[in-house]
Amino acid sequence: MSIKIRHQDETDHKDLFEIHSFTSVNENTSQLPFLSPSKVAGFFSDPKNYTLVAELDAKVVGYVTLFLSQKVRDRHSAVLAISVHPEFHRKGVGRRLMQEVLNQADNWLNLIRLELEVQVDNSSAIALYEQSGFQVEGTKRLSTFKAGRYTDILLMSRIHPEYLAKI
Repeated sequence: MSIKIRHQDETDHKDLFEIHSFTSVNENTSQLPFLSPSKVAGFFSDPKNYTLVAELDAKVVGYVTLFLSQKVRDRHSAVLAISVHPEFHRKGVGRRLMQEVLNQADNWLNLIRLELEVQVDNSSAIALYEQSGFQVEGTKRLSTFKAGRYTDILLMSRIHPEYLAKI
């Protein structure tokens, strides 16, 4: 399986919509199920964000977005979001996306801090983040409503390894 990582473009919206058509994807985000194509396209239209996609056989099967801070004193940090098509879970897509987005963050975007939120029951995502150098900073208790109940969210971050070595 040869996964190509590249920058997202407008021709990817159909595949990105398909990824978000699965309840199993949206339940692990802050979004509701049954999103419209225009709502999903809106996620990827802000030029201030940096999105990479994973392409396999001319189909986008996952993406990772860095929401770059526009605050003057926070430009060293970004929020990360990642999703993979359910048919491609556990096939290395998320790992490849994380490897490349960390390369971009560390070596091209001059980012020191990456942060994300993940639901406490999303163990495979938590494992991926920990393998990628993210650490839990805290828990937002009863933070989100999912499947008829409130659940906690973990706050995780990754500090650029070279910067950590200096402090």
